[in-house]
Formats: sequence, C-alpha cells, structure tokens
Amino acid sequence: MESSHVTALQAKHEGLERRIREEMNRPAPDGTMIQALKRQKLRIKEELSFT
Repeated sequence: MESSHVTALQAKHEGLERRIREEMNRPAPDGTMIQALKRQKLRIKEELSFT
C-alpha cells in the first residue's frame, strides 16, 4: 500500500483516538458517539493491519 495512504490512515486513527479521549473527559460523555468513534477507529486499524 502507498505510504501516503498509510500515513493518512494513521493520522485518522490518531484523530479518532483524540476525539474519543475528549468525549470521555466531558462531564456527560455521549456513549453512542464514543461507540461510533471506536468502530471507525477499529476499521482503520484493520485496514492498516493489511498493509
């Protein structure tokens, strides 16, 4: 896989991780939002594992 594509996926993965942390640190975290972000992060991780 192209290194620029891998780099983009890694950046998205890191961004999702940051958004998950931010949401979890809020006074009233949105569980549905956290689940959706984690699913997106997992898909990216799986795609990275095939590289």
